[in-house]
Amino acid sequence: MSMLANLAGMGLALYVLVAGAAWLGQRYLMYVPNPTRVSPAAAGLAGVEEQVLAAPDGARLVAWRAQAAPGKPTILYLHGNAGNLAGRADRFQRYQRRGFGLMMLSWRSYGGSTGRPTESNNIADAILAFDVLVASGVKPEELVVYGESLGSGVAIQLAGKRPVGAVVLDAPYTSIVDVAVLSYPYLPVRPLLLDRYESDRHIGKVNAPVLILHGERDSVIPVRMGRALYELVQGEKKLVLFPEGGHVDLDSYGAVDVVTRWITETLERAPGGRAGNPGAGGTAAR
Repeated sequence: MSMLANLAGMGLALYVLVAGAAWLGQRYLMYVPNPTRVSPAAAGLAGVEEQVLAAPDGARLVAWRAQAAPGKPTILYLHGNAGNLAGRADRFQRYQRRGFGLMMLSWRSYGGSTGRPTESNNIADAILAFDVLVASGVKPEELVVYGESLGSGVAIQLAGKRPVGAVVLDAPYTSIVDVAVLSYPYLPVRPLLLDRYESDRHIGKVNAPVLILHGERDSVIPVRMGRALYELVQGEKKLVLFPEGGHVDLDSYGAVDVVTRWITETLERAPGGRAGNPGAGGTAAR
């Protein structure tokens, strides 16, 4: 009996040790930056400038910026939890070729940006990028916030705090807590997670039209989370599912064309050229 008690005690101690290590290192598990700073030209992009934004707390944020063609909107692109801007150069170029203006913000510790990423820092930095774009002459109603994976939670909270023309959510989640539970079902993540990105709590504050893209074969963020978030959108909305799509490959199945068409139609349809909230309801497509 004492042997069983000893084994149980050792097992409990090991579990507490693992849970404690996971709690202490949770942000290292959540954020996987590539710190390499690559210029737009080195990434093969023409007509794109690097812009460094100064955060109030002293952090320096690297961003790539391309001006919009006349009459075209600007996309504020908020990327996912891994890599750097250079790894998204192809996507940047595809939207640039369609005449969209773009600002792609590099999170803290990613791609030359300083500081450490946290939920509060990322949201504050996204708001800063938005304010910089507006100060440079981009009208809020012509500004589209695009959130990729982790960035989708930031995009939702930004759009709940600032007026934007439209919101695109690429592989969004209901909350990072829900994602973490799937990845670490043996750990007490719900009470212990620091950066929670509770999109399901914030999506109701978004007054702009929302497009949700999700791959039905997404093994990182299951498509049911995209569907659940779609149901929580209060205003104009559209859900586009890609039957063969995974987590980061939707462009291979026509996502850029879907987004381009939706943004164009949505902003043109908005009264006075402004993307508003024409009321509940929406469409779901495959």
